[in-house]
Order: sequence, then C-alpha cells, then structure tokens
Amino acid sequence: MPRIAHKNFTGGEVSPTLTGRYDLERYATSVQCMENMLPGLHGDAARRPGTRFVADLGGYAVLIPFSFSVEADQNFVLVMSHKALRVSDGAGALCAPVATPYAAADLLRLSWAQVGDIVYLAHPAYPLHKIMRSPAGSGSGYTWSVEQVILNESISAPAAPEVTFNGSGGSFALRYKVVAVDAHGRESLPSPPGQAANGKHPSDWVQGNSAAIRWQAVAGATEYNIYRESAGYYGFIGICRAEDAQAGPMQTLSFLDNNYEAKTDDTPKEDWNPFANGNHPATVSFHQQRMVLGGGTKNPQTFYMSRTGDFENFRKSRPLQDDDPVEYMVASGSMDAIQWMASFGDLLLGTSGSEYKATGENGVITPKNATITAQSYWGSAGLAPLVIGNSILHVQRHGSRVRDLFYSLEKDGYAGNDLSIMAPHLFEGHTLVQWAYQQTPGSRIWCVRDDGILLVLTYLKEHQIFGWSRHVTQGRVLSVAAISGDNGDVVLLAVQREVEGRPRVFLERLAEPFAPDTAVENAFFVDCGITFCSTEGIRTMTGLDHLEGCALAVLADGSPVEGCVVRKGGIELPYAARIVHAGLPYASVLSPLPVEADTRQGSTLGRHRGHGRCVVRLFRSVGGQYGSSRRKLDDFPFLPARWGQPCEPYSGDVAFAPGGGHNADASVWLVQSKPLPWHVVAIVCDVDFGEA
Repeated sequence: MPRIAHKNFTGGEVSPTLTGRYDLERYATSVQCMENMLPGLHGDAARRPGTRFVADLGGYAVLIPFSFSVEADQNFVLVMSHKALRVSDGAGALCAPVATPYAAADLLRLSWAQVGDIVYLAHPAYPLHKIMRSPAGSGSGYTWSVEQVILNESISAPAAPEVTFNGSGGSFALRYKVVAVDAHGRESLPSPPGQAANGKHPSDWVQGNSAAIRWQAVAGATEYNIYRESAGYYGFIGICRAEDAQAGPMQTLSFLDNNYEAKTDDTPKEDWNPFANGNHPATVSFHQQRMVLGGGTKNPQTFYMSRTGDFENFRKSRPLQDDDPVEYMVASGSMDAIQWMASFGDLLLGTSGSEYKATGENGVITPKNATITAQSYWGSAGLAPLVIGNSILHVQRHGSRVRDLFYSLEKDGYAGNDLSIMAPHLFEGHTLVQWAYQQTPGSRIWCVRDDGILLVLTYLKEHQIFGWSRHVTQGRVLSVAAISGDNGDVVLLAVQREVEGRPRVFLERLAEPFAPDTAVENAFFVDCGITFCSTEGIRTMTGLDHLEGCALAVLADGSPVEGCVVRKGGIELPYAARIVHAGLPYASVLSPLPVEADTRQGSTLGRHRGHGRCVVRLFRSVGGQYGSSRRKLDDFPFLPARWGQPCEPYSGDVAFAPGGGHNADASVWLVQSKPLPWHVVAIVCDVDFGEA
C-alpha cells in the first residue's frame, strides 16, 4: 500500500468537478469538504470558534463597522435596522435607537466611508446622510446622531458693503465683495458687490488715493476676506479680522484698500451642488483628502470630488483652482454605472462593465487634470471592495465571483486573478451580499451569501495562499462586520434563527480562538451561546431565554453534556460546574480529495481503492469522529487521565482505520460535533488500489 500524506489544506474546499484534475498543483493542498473548519496559514485546519450571543436585534439588521483607532474601546458596530440605528461595542447591550430614513429593504445597498467620528452614507434612493459620534454631556460615553448632509453649508454672507473712494475721483466704478470666515475656516458665499461709482482704475491711483470698504458684521465670523474686481474677476486683496468672534449684526467693520494687488487666482467661491434635484450619489469614498461621490441617479458614470480638506464643500472658484471640486465622467462607450470607488494609491473605480484607474499629473487629480484608464473588463458588483495589503478584492458583476487587483510592473497597471475559480460550486446560483476582512488572526475574508451561508476566504497573496471554507449554523447569517479588538480583529454577525417556531435576529460575536495556552474548560465551540462562571459551582444555568425550547450543546468544566433543552430560560446540569458554555451545536467536517496519481500501470482514476491504517496528527484536540463517509462514523478513543475529570487537549498522532471496503470514491472523513477543540495538522493514509 502506498502511504499518502495530506499535509497542506490551504487550498480549501474545491468543486467536485476537480476530482479528476490531480495534475493541478493546487490539488494536493485542497479538500473536498471543509465545513466549519478554517484553513491555517501553515497548512493546518482548525475548527471555527463558536459565536457569543450579544443582543436580540428584534428584526432584520445590517452591520456597519465604526473603527476610530486601534484601541478596542474606541470601536463599535453600527446596527442599521428599519429606519433606526443602534450602536454596540460588540460585547454588550445596544444604545437607544436613533431615527434614520432607510427602509430595511434598502440597507444592503448602503455605501459608507468613515473619517474621524463621522460615517457618511450614500444610497441612490436617499440624499447623502452622515452618522456622527459626540461626547456625552455628562463627560462619559457618547451620543450618536444621524442627519442629512447639507453641502456647502456655511455662515451667512455679509450684506453689500459700502465703498468710499478717497481722493480726487473719476468715473470708474470700483467694485468689492466681502466673504465671512468662521473659526473652522469655512467661507460664506460672497456678499453682493458694493461699489464707488466715482473711483479710478487702480492703475491710475496716485498718492493719497484709497478706498474704504465698510460692512455689517456677521454672527459667527472671525475674519473676512475682501475681494476687488479686476478684469471681470474678483481678486483677493486682504483680510479683516473681527476683534469679537461673537460680534452682533449691528457692528460695523472696515477695510482700507491702499491699491493692493487683486490676486485673481484667489476668488470668491460660487455655489455648486451636483446632487440637487434627486441626483443622489450611490457610492462614497475618500481620496487625496477629498470626499468622492459617484454613481448618481441621473449621472451614473460620473464621479465628483469635494474641495481639498473640506469634505462637504463643493463650491467652485472662477477660474478653477487645483483645490476646487472635481467632476469627471467615465467614458466607456456604454452606460456603465459606478459601483464602487477605492483609494489605493490611485483612485480605483469599479463600474458594471470595467475597472478603471483615475490619476492626474504627479498622481494628483485636479479639476483640470485627470487621466482615466481601464485596467480590466470583468465588471463589478455593488459590494464595497476590501483593501488587503498590496491588493484590493472586489466582487465581479452578478455577484458570484471574487477577484483581486494589484499593481503589475510588467503591465504598468493593475492585474488580478479569479479567487473563486477552484470553488465555483460555492457561488453558482448565489450572490455575495456583504463581507468583512479580519486581518488577525488568520487574514480571512468573511462573506455572507444570499442564502445565509457564511463563506470564508483565507487570503495571503505574498505566499499565494487562498482557500475557501463553508460555515453552517442553525439559521441564516444576514450581515457581517469586523472591528479592532484587544487581541486582533473581532468578527460580528447578525444571524436570523428560528426559536419556538418564529424567526429571531441576534447580534453575535465570533469567539476568541482556542489558543495554545487556553484551558479546555474555556473552549468555546457553540453558536449563539453564553458563558456562566461561578466559584461555587452551579446545577441550574439561566440567561438562555433567547434560545427557549432549543436543544443545546453544553461544555461544563471541560466535559460535554448532552440532552439539555432550554425550559423557562434555563437548563439543568447533571452535576455542579464552575464554568459552563451553552449554545447551539454545530459540526466541523474535513475530508481530503481522493488520492489520484499516474503510476506505471496508468492512472488511478476509476480504480477501486480502500484505506488501511490511517494516522491523523492533531494539535490540542479532544474527541472527534472518523469514517469512510459522513454518514457512518466512529469515535476516536479519547479518555480522561482520571475518572470525573475532562479530557485534556492532545497533540500528536492518533491511528484509525476508516473502513468502508474497496470502491472508486472511498475517502476519509473527520468530524467534530461536540463542543470541543479540533485542530488537524496532517492526515496520513495507507491506500490500497485494486485492479478495477
């Protein structure tokens, strides 16, 4: 019997149609089933941690991450439900709901981008809105608010100034405008022009000539910019600072023009709102210190960029300046709506037909200088892309393929790969509706499929690692988000489960991994579960009202307990325990691809084979089952060192014989269905090939 080692599972689960393609390099690293197992970056495969119950959401919800800093207490999850927003720190209760305009059916089409304490929300059916966090008045905690973004909002413009020309006059009309500026540097619209009809052209002024400009103060203004007409433009000539920032409207301010040069490259700003009359933007992002909005209802191929450093300001100068707002249409020969935008050195644009790079002179996009070039022609779905290291991941048009984009020196542009090419069975007939990137641990992308199945892509481009796994729970995953935590990124889920015959939606948090120093009594491998700790030990565990009537998996002081059903919000244990984890059970399954090779007798394809002695190398694992199929399994012989104590996690080799006889599709199946850790390093099998 040849001895075959399955020692690398980074290829993840692949399509059944690839069982004959043993000539592929990735065949040796792939498996036929990886359910509720996560491929590790070293080739191992570990059981997915369970999920901890956080809160009852009351109904359908979509999660949006709010990440302010690397400090865990500065990161939150925004829970968007039907016309309401609630906020959670990912571990505790939700705040009181805040009203929003968004209906439940529209939540998955929301595009968001965060800057500081503000999250901007774009949707083609709604005006641009923003979620804002502010310190609570009591000095502890925060308050949250949602409001519509009013573009170009500023303090009031001054009234028309009075202008007096000093000295011997003439017949030239000297015209001036005044702009009020608040403490944040935001400028008002210019005042109506004020003029001195008896003035002289500035080139004709002589000693003693000047012009006095007077105007009424504007509440909230800290200074004023003064502009004089020159060659049809109003050019900047100086600043007048208000002595009292709270000056009343009756205070008169003045500025004396001593024939200062009118700088016509700095002119008053004119109002411009490209999103008036229902042209709501569909996507929002940030690039080069500008807010970028695109995919508008009326101009789906056009993107707009705000003034530099002033995200809600779209006022233009005349003539245009480099920091003025930007407007460009992506000319593609067809109506390709902008689906997403991402800042990735260049501004990358995903449309329904192509992917584009937008840049300018020296890499800077300005109102007068931009170059937009196509990088690929796959087309993009509306799911926001993920920036991961030196790559950007996006979902191909129709939502059923995942591709990456990265800069290629040979192409001098962006190239990419289809990361779902080996596992089309996970996507056919389905779309991805949301995803989130968990950088640590594991470099994983958690993807929500339209039927509620959770797919995970382990992705590390520099080592050519990408592999998919399926994650099934008793219910449907609706949404996913990731925020920074104390020891890595925290994955949060909105999950719809059936409890007592009716759907319930819960906020759940992926539990911490079973680390090398974690005791077995702290292993958490149940879904929607809770933990109860007591120094005295308990026989009755309460707090399980959200799972009323459900049969649970229970781990009590490191030992599994069966037959527990929630009654009146609690369960009864057969013995007193200090640390109890209780939640919904789930099974973790791993099965390598069939062993195939070219031998001196020809290909092994179609030949009957049977498995003799097999060995699984485990790392800190307890329990588990094995067999030649998923339907017929035997238990691994784990026993505690002392009666009445839990089995300690084992690292090493365990021999087994899967049985099943000789047949063409004989395989090895490893299953863990108890709430215990299970971590496979390698599988070694003696395989006997028959003649037929």
